[in-house]
Amino acid sequence: MSVDFSKNATERPEPCKAEIKGNIPSWLQGTLLRNGPGIFTVGDTNYNHWFDGMALMSSFTFKDGEIIHRSRFLRSDTYKANMEANRIVVSEMGTMAYPDPSKNFIFKAITFLNHTMPDFTDNGASNFIKYGNDYYATSETNYISKIDPVTLETLEKVDYLKYLPVNLASCHPHYDKEGNAYNIGTSIATKGKTKYVLFKVPAVSDKGKKGPALKNAEVICSVPCRSLLMPSYYHSFGMTDNYIIFVEMPFKLDILKMATAYMRGVSWASCLKFYPEENTLIHLVDRKTGKEVETKYYTGAMVLYHHVNAFEDDGHVVFDVIAYTDNSLYDMFYLSNLKEKSQFDEKRVSKPAYKRFALPIHADKSVPVGGNMVKLKYTTASAVKEKEGKFMCQAEVLCEGLELPRINYDINGKRHQFVYGNYVGDSVAKFDMETKNMVYWDEDKCLPSEPVFIPRPNGESEDDGVVLTSVINYNPGQSSFILILDGKTFKEVARAYVNTELNKDMHGFFIPH
Repeated sequence: MSVDFSKNATERPEPCKAEIKGNIPSWLQGTLLRNGPGIFTVGDTNYNHWFDGMALMSSFTFKDGEIIHRSRFLRSDTYKANMEANRIVVSEMGTMAYPDPSKNFIFKAITFLNHTMPDFTDNGASNFIKYGNDYYATSETNYISKIDPVTLETLEKVDYLKYLPVNLASCHPHYDKEGNAYNIGTSIATKGKTKYVLFKVPAVSDKGKKGPALKNAEVICSVPCRSLLMPSYYHSFGMTDNYIIFVEMPFKLDILKMATAYMRGVSWASCLKFYPEENTLIHLVDRKTGKEVETKYYTGAMVLYHHVNAFEDDGHVVFDVIAYTDNSLYDMFYLSNLKEKSQFDEKRVSKPAYKRFALPIHADKSVPVGGNMVKLKYTTASAVKEKEGKFMCQAEVLCEGLELPRINYDINGKRHQFVYGNYVGDSVAKFDMETKNMVYWDEDKCLPSEPVFIPRPNGESEDDGVVLTSVINYNPGQSSFILILDGKTFKEVARAYVNTELNKDMHGFFIPH
């Protein structure tokens, strides 16, 4: 299947009713938001990396058995500046923007200074975040954009730095039962220190006070970076009822090299480097005290983007991730590498491995050096005591080929049985943790998005609900569609043809009505 990932999308902001085949469950009421890059060429300039493309937001609203679709480009400052200049003038991680050769020296000098001390893009093309009662399009910089989840209009640019000391932030927060949001950001060289900042955004801001919920953000904990000017990259983290799990990988962003990247004619992404000879450090933070546990946990070098889930069991914190042996996945998404290639090329990228780690919370001093501290019977994950207070952890590999994992979020932080995800790029799958069985949905010349599980109200089991995935249909004369799968059987319940092109995206967020 030949896919052109560099083709510019076309927005369709007006609501359009989809053509439904099958029966949509009457209880399914809400809006699925999807976000991803949609513009890759502006004038005669092009983005180098697929992640760099300007954001296209899409929505699928389920109401009374009908589905309404619409899409709109995020009107970020980046979008406005690029469109006004008819060229890419704002740099992204994988694409350095240089001024028009016709511009004068002063303009070029200002552009150089802006890249030496970079003011990052506000092109939020990765996901959506809910803070308080507001929804934001986000990437991983200090800027997020408030949007109207109904019309997809861009409402307001918000800078994390006005409320928290973070220059970068994850696009995968967690939410507790009360609706409070938890996230992590990186504070670069603040007062001579680089650190990771774990923070909480309360569900509802104080009555009578205007402004974003971020105004009431609380810092839970600051974790020092083990390399002063080389913080670890991260895309997500794990959370249980009592702990936050942050994995500090030897996949690092060199801040000094970033400062000179523009002058050297290279992208900021070239300043990201994987150090396979170094260990991965696992931080376990107590949510209530805001302190990191005294035990130090290590594992071998790895790169991970997505946590699956985490839970506590019999004195252990168990957490699941999708891990790689190197950073080749990012390189694969350079548009030059994606041409005429399927999404996953095994010769180019290491295969994603679903790994389970188990961390003993309290050290058992009766266990000798070299002994395994993990006492759980259902996993082969180990934590070997190297010395008092230091454990070397080895994961259990549960399966391979699964990415973009989603669970029934109602049991986030609890032990789960089922995981939904993309399987090697061109199918969606349901994985059973107990039986290790995997079932799939795929269709010829169709490319499904990240699947999102929606639980049935008052459901009887963990997988009682439906799975939603938007599907790009490359069959001639056929429309793309939103697919509804039964969460239990993984059989098709319904599909809705949208009579317009859908574009490959990254992540989605479901808002129940």
